[in-house]
Parts: sequence; C-alpha cells; structure tokens
Amino acid sequence: MDGETSWINYDMAREIAEFDSFSELSDDGNKEVSAISVDLILPDDLLERILAYLPIASIFRAGSVCKRWYEIVSSKRFRRNFSHAISHKPWYFMFTSSDEPIGYAYDPILKKWYSIELPCIRRPNWFTASSCGLVCFMDNDSRSELYVCNPVTKDFKKIDEPSGLKFSDYSALSISVSRTSRNYTISIVKSKQVPGNFFQWDLSIHVYDSETMMWVTSMTEVLTGWRGGDESVICDGILYFLIYSTGGGIPENRHGLVTYNLSSRSSHGLLISSFIPVPCPLTCGRLMNLKEKLVIVGGIGKPDRPDIIKGIGVWVLNGKVWHEIGRMPHKFFQGFGEFDDVFASSGTDDLIYIQSYGGPTLLVFDMHHRQWKWSQKCPVTKRFPLQLFTGFCFEPRLESRLEIAP
Repeated sequence: MDGETSWINYDMAREIAEFDSFSELSDDGNKEVSAISVDLILPDDLLERILAYLPIASIFRAGSVCKRWYEIVSSKRFRRNFSHAISHKPWYFMFTSSDEPIGYAYDPILKKWYSIELPCIRRPNWFTASSCGLVCFMDNDSRSELYVCNPVTKDFKKIDEPSGLKFSDYSALSISVSRTSRNYTISIVKSKQVPGNFFQWDLSIHVYDSETMMWVTSMTEVLTGWRGGDESVICDGILYFLIYSTGGGIPENRHGLVTYNLSSRSSHGLLISSFIPVPCPLTCGRLMNLKEKLVIVGGIGKPDRPDIIKGIGVWVLNGKVWHEIGRMPHKFFQGFGEFDDVFASSGTDDLIYIQSYGGPTLLVFDMHHRQWKWSQKCPVTKRFPLQLFTGFCFEPRLESRLEIAP
C-alpha cells in the first residue's frame, strides 16, 4: 500500500553506522587524532539499559544493527527488564480491509503507522480483547476458535473452547493479565434467546484460567427484559458487561451495566441485582479498563430521538456513580464526516482511541491532560463508499510471552 511503513523491514543499520564512533580533534582543529567505537567500550549491561529506553519500534530496528545488539534485545533478561524501563503508550491497530485482517498499527510516541501482520486472526470481524501486551481473538462464526497472542513478538497459543458450549446469539470477550505473575483470565459472556420468548434471554459466564488451563462455567441466569451483547471488560477482578433492553417495560435507557466478581465467583445474588444505569441515554457504549478503572465511551442520543447521536462522552465509574471526564468537542465530532450512531473505541493507560466505522480517521483522547487530537493520517485510503474500518488497541510489550504454537 502507499505510504507503507514497517519497523521489521526498516534498515536501521545504515543509519546507526554513521554514528557508531566519535572523533577527537587536535588543537589546530583540522587533524583527526583517533576514532573509538562506542559499541566496543560499552559493557553489555549498560548497553542493555540504553536500548531498553528506546521506543519499541526502534528496539526492533536496533536488533538488525549487529549480532551483539540482536542477541541483547532477543535475550530473556532484556525482555524481562524491558517492562521496568519506561511506560509504552498503547498502540491502535486499524483493520483496513473488509475481507482480510490486514492493517496498520499506530504508535502515539513516534506518531507513526506500522504495517504489521497479526498471527491467528483470519477475519477483521473477529472478537478482540487485550490486556498488558496480550490480545485474545475469537472467531465470529462458530465462536469456537480462540487464541491468545502477543502482536509484537508474534507468539501465540490456541485455547480450547469451553466444553459443552453452544452457539449463542451474542458473545462478549474479555481478558485480564496479571502484571506480577503474568497469568491471565479469559471471560466469555454468552447470551441466547429463550425459544419463543423475545423478552427472556439465557445468559452464561465462562471463565478460563491460564494457570490451570481449565474453563469453568461460573454463572447461568435468565434475564427478563434484557439481553447480553458484545461489550465486556475486566477491571480489578470484576467483570463488567453491558446489557441491552429487549423492549419489555421500556426502561429509561436502552443500556445498562451489570457486574460479576471473578475472584469470589459470586454476583451476590441475581446478576440483575448489580444493575448500574448508564450515565445518560446512549446510542452505543464501549467499555475499557484504564488503570483498573472502568471507563465508558458512549454516543449521546438526542433527547427527542435517542437513537440519533449528537455527541460522544467519556465517563469513569466510581463505585456506582459515573463521573464525566470529557465530551468530544464539536469540531472533532464533525471531522468524522458521516458519523453513524456506533463507532469503534478502545483504550488503556491514559489514552482512548475513537474511530468511525466509515473511514480510517483516528481520534485520540488523553485522559490525563483532557486533550483531544487527531492521530497522524493513516496511510490507507478508502477504496469504495461502503468500505468499513474497525480496530482495537493493545500495549506493545516484549515481556508478554506465550508458548509458541506448532
């Protein structure tokens, strides 16, 4: 594609070679006395610490400079110590085709797009969830293919599906990785209509533990007037997922939030008893974990037409109370062009990415500084009017490793 940039194929060795030595000049300023290779005088541990402070894309380029640098950045010790060096802002991977899972990843530190290939995934409409450097993929057809991978190192592992799991009308996928033990938990919330009754839905929660490598069906319940959907996230051991009105009784809002404690495997009674209203009538909602705080990015509906979007807001949940963090300024909202009532949005750390399905434009909201700004323009162009785009964000980490599948 035009404008393609790949850190893997980038020839950094040529550029580094121009700066691998320095010269001392004599008093007359026109005679070179000596040239010393910096690479030769630096011990491995010091060079390792220096390389660890590079942006992650530059680390891959540095590995192509010479054999010594490659061995350092490929070592287990470097990957382990890499996580303690600096905070790496989340990248956003944007799918650029409606048929194949190809696309670009946006690096907000260097403000560049990289052309990378994701392992495992075969369709851009697969379910995705990410946490601490790992991304979980689940197919959208049979919903029986499940993988966990590190998009940066390309390590991946296939996860067996839960036994006896039947196809559902709606599924919500989430993953949570422990930053200390590196173990991870996967949750799948399944929702299926009760035969002959549109207002009642069977809902079940299935949990996978990477340490035991086993699935447990933690909860089954019949919801009346509500159904599950495809939005869920795990924050500090609590599973949050959106439920949607099925029209019975006409609730105040079309969306609601329920919680489930994954640590105690308890909902303290019926799931619906944990119901939390959304902050305002929403056209759609996107849940995300930002520093173990639940954040929702929602399309704000018009008072007289709640199904028509008039803006986008960001809220954080404290207990059972929502606090508004910001609203998208109108000039940015207009910049999306033909904005539908739904959109893609995900985030981690302090960054939230928002993208219209109708184009490759990407907006970034910095939670810490309360700033809205466009990303650098994605190097892909819309090829036909009905082409759709979507994406997800993930932390670029080297130390999040998995058993490599055969």
